[in-house]
Amino acid sequence: MTLVSFFSFLLKSLIMALSNSSWRLPQPSFFPIGILGLEESQHWIALTLGILYLLALVGNVTILFIIWTDPSSHQPMYLFLSMIATIDLVLASSTAPKALAVLLVHAHEIGYTICLIQMFFIHAFPSMESGALVAMALDCYVAICHLFPHSTILHTGVIGRIGMAVLVWGLPLLIPFPILLQKLIFFQTTIIGHAYCEHMAVVKLACSETTVNRTYGLTVALLVIGLDVLAIGVSYAHILQGVLKVPGNEARLKAFSTCGSHVCVILVFYVPGMFSFLTHCFGHHVPHHVHVLLTTLYLLMPPELNPLVYGVKTQQIHQRVLRVFTQKD
Repeated sequence: MTLVSFFSFLLKSLIMALSNSSWRLPQPSFFPIGILGLEESQHWIALTLGILYLLALVGNVTILFIIWTDPSSHQPMYLFLSMIATIDLVLASSTAPKALAVLLVHAHEIGYTICLIQMFFIHAFPSMESGALVAMALDCYVAICHLFPHSTILHTGVIGRIGMAVLVWGLPLLIPFPILLQKLIFFQTTIIGHAYCEHMAVVKLACSETTVNRTYGLTVALLVIGLDVLAIGVSYAHILQGVLKVPGNEARLKAFSTCGSHVCVILVFYVPGMFSFLTHCFGHHVPHHVHVLLTTLYLLMPPELNPLVYGVKTQQIHQRVLRVFTQKD
């Protein structure tokens, strides 16, 4: 099953699950209103988000094109990188277009089912990317710490199974999000203090009991991200132990540089996400517009920065980009 067919199947299944619920309540209309408190600056914010989105599209499409057309790039690290690039494209495209429409042309209204689908994608694809980062940590561990040739352990079949596990990791836990929201009672016209449909922002607008939704959302976030961070931490503990056993400073630096780009991507993904999560749960005195900006940047910064990090750190991709543009000239 290709990524495109998988995403199509996922979207169709989600729409059917939401549309065929026998206990479905009357559907309200949601109105994301942008960033409250920064109304005068929303056009400049939209310009910034538009630039980030454009860079994310160009960068990730370039990465995918290079890996697809260059047979020498069909190695575990690049295949996992193509997985992250695909996830980043979907994640950025799930958020930016609606946010730009809200901020630029005041297209506030969004359908009930579309809002739930957007909310699901916004939470499902960071879970997939987190799983892909775990897979890349495993790749670094095998490359540095294992005595057997890299290709004999992470061959195509193993990479395919890891890729499928990454795609489905977290989905069984995240699918109940929109289903649980359907049991809540909303006013017929509901205003969301975001530029898109964010889970907790929607939950807070319900006029019925939301303890189950809040508790479940917090538990899933801690479980999915917590297990992934633990797996990455264990992998890098073994990597560090293996690198320190390598004789010679030059060999150690080469071993560290092998996974340098991966460490940068981990920091880009987890640090803003954890900061946003903590301010949402405990930062009750943090201004609302600061939280909205943090969550929006958290969804757009990794897709924009990941191609830059890998383009600079990965020599093969950098050389391939130069060859492509040189041939055009």
